[in-house]
Amino acid sequence: MNLSIVNLASIAIFLSVFLFPSFNSTYWLKWRASLIPSTKFGADLIVKNGVIFTSDPSFPFANSMAIRDGRILRIGNYSSLQDLSGYGTKELNLEGKVVVPGFIDSHVHLISAGLQMARVQLKGVNWKDEVVRRVKEAVLNAKRGSWILGGGWNNDLWGGELPMASWIDEVTPDNPVWLTRMDGHMGLANSVALKLAGVTNLTKDPNGGKIVQTADGDCLHDHAEPTGLLIDAAMELILSWIPEVSVDERREAMLRASSFALTRGVTTVVDVGRYFPGSSVEHSWQDFSDVYQWADSSGKMKIRVCLFFPMGTWSRLHPYFDDPHNYGLQVLEFESLFNMTISSDMSGLQVAIHAIGDKANDLILDMYESVALKNGKRDRRFRIEHAQHLAPGTADRFGQQGIVASVQPDHLLDDADAAIRKLGVDRAQKGSYLFRSLLSSNALLAFGSDWPVTSTYPLRAIRTAMNRIPPGWDTAWIPSEHLSLNDALIAHTISAAWACFLENEIGSLSTGKLADFVILSSDSWDEFATGGSTSVNATYVGGIQAYP
Repeated sequence: MNLSIVNLASIAIFLSVFLFPSFNSTYWLKWRASLIPSTKFGADLIVKNGVIFTSDPSFPFANSMAIRDGRILRIGNYSSLQDLSGYGTKELNLEGKVVVPGFIDSHVHLISAGLQMARVQLKGVNWKDEVVRRVKEAVLNAKRGSWILGGGWNNDLWGGELPMASWIDEVTPDNPVWLTRMDGHMGLANSVALKLAGVTNLTKDPNGGKIVQTADGDCLHDHAEPTGLLIDAAMELILSWIPEVSVDERREAMLRASSFALTRGVTTVVDVGRYFPGSSVEHSWQDFSDVYQWADSSGKMKIRVCLFFPMGTWSRLHPYFDDPHNYGLQVLEFESLFNMTISSDMSGLQVAIHAIGDKANDLILDMYESVALKNGKRDRRFRIEHAQHLAPGTADRFGQQGIVASVQPDHLLDDADAAIRKLGVDRAQKGSYLFRSLLSSNALLAFGSDWPVTSTYPLRAIRTAMNRIPPGWDTAWIPSEHLSLNDALIAHTISAAWACFLENEIGSLSTGKLADFVILSSDSWDEFATGGSTSVNATYVGGIQAYP
């Protein structure tokens, strides 16, 4: 997450609906009513001879499990499952491989990620010429006049210089271009796009946004001109001219992203949607009806998805789901945020607020405390998304107040150098990505990726949380904040499930739960724990192999 917002980040409250693969039931409520399989009948599948990490503290490891009707019938030693083997039961010999519960990515933008996969990929590019080359390649494969879209660039990787339209104008004379930064807070337009949108040196900055301009009398201009870079709300000046993504494109994007998630062992995602400040709240509802309901009713869902809708539209959910949770809508005034939060909490909704910097986190913790005191005790599971930079003592408050810290370990890899520049060495070295401190305070950690800001990659996120070594560094960033393998796995499985009230259905390999699991390449727990190059061999959703 970009450190250009160090204090008060975007604030969000959404409501959720859950959709699932391979079945015809539309809403999670129906699934919660399903019965635990009876052992009176045999298993469909017995998985045996492995090292199964369950994420269940009452029974941490097993070597075999029996599955029927998509749920775990029994888990333990192979000998204890023999009575469940009958006519038609298949057996899968793991041959000593490590198995973990299906990973839950607690924060993604699924359709946006799928769309980005088919566009100009600039993630990880660390020099200007490569940006130009990739844009030029896209132009050669595009129709004249069509939009060239892409993103993922990070100017910190090439020394910090912000890109300009002049970088790409020569290779894009007939095509408008829009390239978003990795954090989604700014984008680069070429001169064709600026002209199409009518953005000139006379265009005023919109509220909450900025049109970056050249300095007066620089080497290229005798007066200030737009550089092509637009920040936050100013992005809408260009975005409003980009043709709406078609229904078919959005459907393909969701399926593309789902398939990719399975390759990474992700079986459930929390999708916060395509909504961003300044955009239409209708995007979330259009995606629900055009994409998710279509995929659900036609049996095309590949992974489990928890959908979130902007708070301002929460009443539309009642015909579908009578136990909503929430996440989303940016709020600029604290009083408005407080009123929205207290009303949402009073209605029994789960509130999640995005806060990156120390001031923002303290402000939200203060507000959560006030709301809880006013509305009374209940199981509310307030969340703070990101929680990246905390003031001294703030980590303890998460535990004292029972707040969920929904964090993205791989942001640590991109933020390290920028954090030191923007926060100063002392603050960056004492208050950044305090995973161990949060756990020690009895806060709950839920791991996610913020895909497509970073790719969904739980195995890498787990290693990042364990090692904390950014690119180009020889030592760890705040080594005292290392997590153990066990703690990191828990954060991407059962804790992530608990963070959205799904712990009774997913998140651990326990009797009665949905049989979502991942077979890893490691031949032993020691090999996995010592940091060998582990990859995903296979992903199962509801006891059915979904990848490869």
